[in-house]
Amino acid sequence: MSSAPDNNISRIKLQNILAAIGSEPAEDTTLIESTEYDWHRPRHFNSRELEKLDDFTREIAAMLSKKLTNLLQNSLEATAASTTQHYADEFLSQTSEEKKNDYNLVFGTDQNPLCGVVGISLQTAIFIVTQLLGDSEPEKDSDRVLSELEESLLLDIIHAIVETLSSSYDNYDFHATGSIVKGQPCLELQGTEELCTIIFNIKKTGSENNSEVKLLMFCDTLDPIVGKTTQAAGEFSAEDISKAIVDRLQEAHVTITARLGSAVLTFEEVMSLQPCDILLLDKEIDEPVELIVQDQALFRGQPAKSAGSYAVVITELCEMK
Repeated sequence: MSSAPDNNISRIKLQNILAAIGSEPAEDTTLIESTEYDWHRPRHFNSRELEKLDDFTREIAAMLSKKLTNLLQNSLEATAASTTQHYADEFLSQTSEEKKNDYNLVFGTDQNPLCGVVGISLQTAIFIVTQLLGDSEPEKDSDRVLSELEESLLLDIIHAIVETLSSSYDNYDFHATGSIVKGQPCLELQGTEELCTIIFNIKKTGSENNSEVKLLMFCDTLDPIVGKTTQAAGEFSAEDISKAIVDRLQEAHVTITARLGSAVLTFEEVMSLQPCDILLLDKEIDEPVELIVQDQALFRGQPAKSAGSYAVVITELCEMK
């Protein structure tokens, strides 16, 4: 340290030490990306089920392209843009001002009148009815209002969307359970329901301008699509509950810290540290690095590099304390 220069290792000595030791490049290992776990998002579907859901949305988009092309007598393309899981309170928190120009239609079955909502923005509504009436490409106009005829035509299109969805289910017969509503629909939700929002982009073939159709559905309504089975609360065994907890924990992300070593200094020594000082750690150069999870050393390994980043090759497991 700067206050005790006689104890420092000079750069020349350090270079000599490194030259005597020698170094060989460690084998590259795969760099694992990590993301922060979002507790505000439900995990109703796991990664495997989400892949099946993506396949389903692509099938719906292909069917929707054909149906809209036939109805509007114009070549249209529908593509699945995104699928997100969220709680109902996120939907309820959207202000009426944000949704005042949107057109929404609630759909369900005879047994369950509320399975989901088809949402269409005013811009998309204008695009659709313009294509249906055979007019030229509409200009964007936030003050534009649909006539009663145009709203009636829009309702026919939304019914066609619901029919397309229904035809993809074996055990559901979806149909509109109310009239088309301008603005956010009045839904009796507690805020904790798990919802899934699927967004489809619609455009004329060859055009770069996309219009959005939003499909909001309860996650459990989509369970048959991904092969997910549900049980009544009283039917869950202790083994089922334990497995469900373990499955959720396995999807959670944790932070792993690589600890090269440590040193104990006095406060005075810490305050005297300067750039180019050498801090000697409590481990030999051939000792393994510890991987720490929640203050517990779980693994040991050797330093390495991968994709231009520091890495650790795990060599052994640590005994749990």
